[in-house]
Amino acid sequence: MSSRDERLEEVRQRIDAIDRDLQRLLNERAECALKVGEIKQTDPDTENPAFYRPEREAQILARIQRDNTGPLSNSDIASLFREIISCCLNLEQPLTIAYLGPAGTYTEAAAVKQFGHFAKTAAMASIDEVFREVETGGAQYGVVPVENSTEGMVNHTLDCFMESPLTICAEVELPIHHALLAAPETDTGAIGEILSHSQSLAQCRAWLDANYPGVQRTPVNSNAEAARVVAGRADAAAIAGDMAAERYGLRILSRNIEDAADNKTRFLVIGDQPVGPSGNDKTSMLVSCRNEPGALYKVLEPFHRHGISLTRIETRPAKVGTWSYVFFIDFDGHQSDAAAKAVIQEVRGVAMDVRSLGSYPQAVV
Repeated sequence: MSSRDERLEEVRQRIDAIDRDLQRLLNERAECALKVGEIKQTDPDTENPAFYRPEREAQILARIQRDNTGPLSNSDIASLFREIISCCLNLEQPLTIAYLGPAGTYTEAAAVKQFGHFAKTAAMASIDEVFREVETGGAQYGVVPVENSTEGMVNHTLDCFMESPLTICAEVELPIHHALLAAPETDTGAIGEILSHSQSLAQCRAWLDANYPGVQRTPVNSNAEAARVVAGRADAAAIAGDMAAERYGLRILSRNIEDAADNKTRFLVIGDQPVGPSGNDKTSMLVSCRNEPGALYKVLEPFHRHGISLTRIETRPAKVGTWSYVFFIDFDGHQSDAAAKAVIQEVRGVAMDVRSLGSYPQAVV
């Protein structure tokens, strides 16, 4: 055996030994997860124990990235541990996650990023159906889009919160990279229509103007729906992601066609459980103001006085009353913090109605 072969064999034997250690340790971790589940189920003070603990998962992922020494990147190491957590959670309690479908949407990708591949996912036809599926117990949690870094808020999601008792359990940030997709037999010169969600069409506007000027752009319910339709046509293309291309057997004509390189979409995990503090949290709330001068100032002033940073404020028409509005407010911190408690109490004193949508860990990965 040559010196090279001897060195390779030595390294391979070391890899085999590490794999055996990893297998043993992973099974030990799984046994601990099962014990956690048993303890939760036998607790007489807890009627419906929460097996999914987003604040605990956020702390784990933040710690392993902080302690990471490479050569694996923080993103890679976090993805590996996400799947380990997903597998162990599935042993404690199998989860069903509703998401805005059909299969192949960015929302499905966000659900997998947050819950891993061991959770069962269920595609819903609309955002309000995701809310309804969780409200009726068909799924323990749902994932819905709420904000894009270039195109702004998803108003349908905000409107659903106005009528739903559900709260926010976690947030997911997903880099959005669009691709132009077509059926394998499509002649690129024969493309007469490009289909996608309206936001995706807007996010690729400059690229489309430069490369497909004059070609009809047709908005549909989702990028995955565009991909499904285009799979059966030879005269059209779709804007969607790699997952949709794989799901529907499409050819990728061009990658990364989004106009903004840092394009991201924020998604929310919705459920019916309170979430404890993780140490790096965000709180969302709905506030209805009286229709009077200075009403919004009275709501916002306590945040400034108590040193709490607002990260988002959006306005939506109220369901009742002419020219009445509801404000969606996001701020840094957990609602159990002393400063946040003081602010919320003061806001209740000057607003018509205040409803907490929950506190939850800020996106870690």
